[in-house]
Amino acid sequence: MNHLHRIGCTALIAAATALPTFAQTNGSNSPYSRYGMGLLADGGNAFNKAMAGTAYGMADSKQLNTLNPASYAAIDSLTFLFDFGLSLQNANVSAGGTKTNAKNTSVDYITAGFRIAPKLGMSLGLIPFSTVGYNTTSEKKISSGHDDITQTTTFSGDGGLHEAYLGLGWNAFSTPKHALSVGANAGYLWGNLNHIVYMTFDDTNINSSRQVYDANLRTYKLDFGLQYAYSLGAKDRLTLGVVYGLGHDINRPACYYNQKTSSSSILASDTLTAANAFSLPHTLGAGITWSHGHSLRIGADYTLQKWGSAHSPSVVNVAGEPFYTAVKGNYTDRHRVSLGMEYVRNPESLKWNHRIRYRLGLAYSTPYTKVDGQDGPRSYQASLGVALPITNRYNNRSLLNFTVQYERVEPKLKTMVTENYLRFCIGLSFNERWFMKWKAE
Repeated sequence: MNHLHRIGCTALIAAATALPTFAQTNGSNSPYSRYGMGLLADGGNAFNKAMAGTAYGMADSKQLNTLNPASYAAIDSLTFLFDFGLSLQNANVSAGGTKTNAKNTSVDYITAGFRIAPKLGMSLGLIPFSTVGYNTTSEKKISSGHDDITQTTTFSGDGGLHEAYLGLGWNAFSTPKHALSVGANAGYLWGNLNHIVYMTFDDTNINSSRQVYDANLRTYKLDFGLQYAYSLGAKDRLTLGVVYGLGHDINRPACYYNQKTSSSSILASDTLTAANAFSLPHTLGAGITWSHGHSLRIGADYTLQKWGSAHSPSVVNVAGEPFYTAVKGNYTDRHRVSLGMEYVRNPESLKWNHRIRYRLGLAYSTPYTKVDGQDGPRSYQASLGVALPITNRYNNRSLLNFTVQYERVEPKLKTMVTENYLRFCIGLSFNERWFMKWKAE
């Protein structure tokens, strides 16, 4: 087995080893993951993350771009692409003058891509959709006669949703001046969303209460993409990218358990079930990228997710009786804009340092959930990254990617929780010529 195959097998073995971890890893310590489907993942591969998720108008024969499946058409016919990434995160959470820190690690994505026919590229992999993870406690005094009773409420949750996808990208036509590619990702979305509210009292005569919100979701996911490229001259090129994600009902129930407890025993329990509890939003996105040769590209993206039309389960009272049912109004439409840039001095240079890629990006997004009837927090993000060639061989196109992200999650009301994140993202972009045919003379 030659050197290239050894690298490839090592990468694939690492991916297979990480699969169980991918389904279990939770990269969140945010109380805002209590709402909706949790904290949404912005997705993307190594180069997208360093450009704050900018992707719709970007296509590259040497790097995967799962955010617009039309880009798979650009995959080189001789290469096998493999992308694997993980993040280390430090979160600073503050509210009411109290600050806490939490650290998390998570596997971000495992993806692969290759050409399966002339003008037709393929990609498959595992990517996150959302994460749930938090544990907070609050106390308040309740007056009862001559005594004050302390009520302690603990909110905790875990879980998240993951997507396994298979995608195709086809180059419909290509001329020196124009090019058009279309593509689609078909995915399987699955995961658990678990939330618990536990109330205890310092008076032993009062029973504790425990509310459990549980959902086990399984559904399909369809995303479509288009890229149109127009040549401005010998070196300059504009690429317009458009994406659409199909919104639909998730035909799965959610359960609500209302329990009265004493010590470790359950004294009474009511179970309510909401049918067809969740739905996915329609998603529209558009972006434009300007490329100058193979050295510089600058892009901008806009995304609209129609969460305001989606439903989720809530406990409602009808004639004094509680019902657990799917309702609209818990979500609001989400808007996201991003800017990204990548620069490499000369990707074909014989010098290692000339093939280093430098990236940066900025992003802003509005919330998709409501918190106590108010719109949730806005997000501001800045990222900076570098991609280092793995070896000094000029024809080696595999990269080791490092990205630093700073994100501030800021609510409208000062009394709500403010979050600051510092993330370190590490990614391996494996790109080797597996499908080259060698000719012996």
